[in-house]
Amino acid sequence: MGRIIRGQRKGKGGIFVSHTTHRKGTPQHRTLDFAERNGYIKGVVKEIIHDPGRGAPLARVNFRHTYKYKKCKELFIAAEGMYTGQFLYCGRKAQLTIGNVLPVSQMPEGTIICNVEQKSGDRGCFARTSGNYATVVDHNEDNNTTRVRLPSGAKKSIPSTARAMVGIVAGGGRTDKPMLKAGRAHHKYKAKRNSFPKVRGVAMNPVDHPHGGGNHQHIGHASTVRRDAPPGQKVGMIAARRTGRLKGGAGKVVGGD
Repeated sequence: MGRIIRGQRKGKGGIFVSHTTHRKGTPQHRTLDFAERNGYIKGVVKEIIHDPGRGAPLARVNFRHTYKYKKCKELFIAAEGMYTGQFLYCGRKAQLTIGNVLPVSQMPEGTIICNVEQKSGDRGCFARTSGNYATVVDHNEDNNTTRVRLPSGAKKSIPSTARAMVGIVAGGGRTDKPMLKAGRAHHKYKAKRNSFPKVRGVAMNPVDHPHGGGNHQHIGHASTVRRDAPPGQKVGMIAARRTGRLKGGAGKVVGGD
């Protein structure tokens, strides 16, 4: 019996949990209320801020409370083109302008959107990372659903009452610049979690990993592993449908039509 391998240790948490101390908060839409369901509500972008461990910038947006004399401060994922002092409008009757939040039923086909809700009122679920966006594909009036194309290329049906922000997430092109040196990766993952540097399994001893050992660095058996393999054996390509290079139809996307 080998020792408890890295994948099993990560499952417990401990030193592997995410570093959230310096994070600014959870960016999400406003709580769905009467104003958004039936009309719109105006907010103003107070500042665009960096969130440690996240590629996309965030926007602090102030709204007036709907029935008390006070302000409601919200944290949104910033869309590309947002600026401080900008007025944002959230609700069914808001205009189709970058940064505004409205139900997908109010958007024409082909609209570029981000921070899309999966269920009405869940405050944002899809297309939230820097440079990402979803696209409204079509509306089904009969069962009140809308099909959207997600950043992965998959198409998904969501309720037409689900909300989304118009535009693409700011901070795009982040991955185009190469890291070039280990120090930059070190600082990147220092803000995220303990996942760098990552020792390869074939570089370990047999006691540490199923891929370890041997006079040359090689796996020694198939790199695929079954879905119900026990922890400690479940490393490599888990329940792979296929392996190898993508030849021919490399442009095809799994789940696309």
